[in-house]
Amino acid sequence: MFSVIVRDHIMIAHSLPDPFFGPASQMHGATYVVDAEFKAKELNAHNVVIDIGEAQKVLSEVLGALNYKNLDNESQFAGKLTTTEFLANHIHSQIAEVMRGTFSGILKITLGESHVAWASYESEM
Repeated sequence: MFSVIVRDHIMIAHSLPDPFFGPASQMHGATYVVDAEFKAKELNAHNVVIDIGEAQKVLSEVLGALNYKNLDNESQFAGKLTTTEFLANHIHSQIAEVMRGTFSGILKITLGESHVAWASYESEM
């Protein structure tokens, strides 16, 4: 399996309004380091998994829609607990939508919440 990883970051605010989340149930900020790992069993006709510049561009565009936003105020997240796992899945689906027809393989999105905690979502595109 071949892979290419590109990295970016986002800064968001949100709350997780459920007692399960303790202090995180209140409004707080988060800075996530976001890794997008593109995986393929075979290299394409250009001998790459994906063009690194294109992967970086798409990741940056998708994250731009979230960066510096209060997710509690975004209608697309109304009634949702915007956990790190949920956001990994959301970013994955947005990248998959943009890259439909241009990349075939597995995409893994990892959000680093801190230097000791991260969450991922991975599936075929």
